[in-house]
Amino acid sequence: MPMIDVYAAEGTFGDKHALAKDLAAAVMKWEQVPNLALFRNNTAAFIHELPADSLSNVVGDTNYVRVQVLTPVGVLDRNKQLGVVKELTDIVAAAGGDPTLSARTWVLLTESPEGGWGVNGHANTGADLTAAARAELSAIAAQKPAK
Repeated sequence: MPMIDVYAAEGTFGDKHALAKDLAAAVMKWEQVPNLALFRNNTAAFIHELPADSLSNVVGDTNYVRVQVLTPVGVLDRNKQLGVVKELTDIVAAAGGDPTLSARTWVLLTESPEGGWGVNGHANTGADLTAAARAELSAIAAQKPAK
């Protein structure tokens, strides 16, 4: 389950909640996981606003955005990497109301090692996630009326 962290100068984004929701939905789409509560409820983005004097490039510009995405190892192949970076960059630029922000948006894709992240007090593996998804799919199937 991915976690997305966005770092930008204060005032870069008007609607931070919408930005967080859009980024989370985009990453979930590119991961191509089933549309289950397990994934919807545990794919999240966090918007971190920084004072303008707390970030800079070499010449002193402070109008950059850093997006860091943490996913389980092996979830994003090369095509998914290209697609998610492009889409997240486009979402950031739109949320900032500045098409030129694309050129100043860095997206870092990071993979968590097997068992290297946890939720609800448990360090999860790919097998744990697969089992949880199968359990949710079974519960959904059991709720459907027989034909």
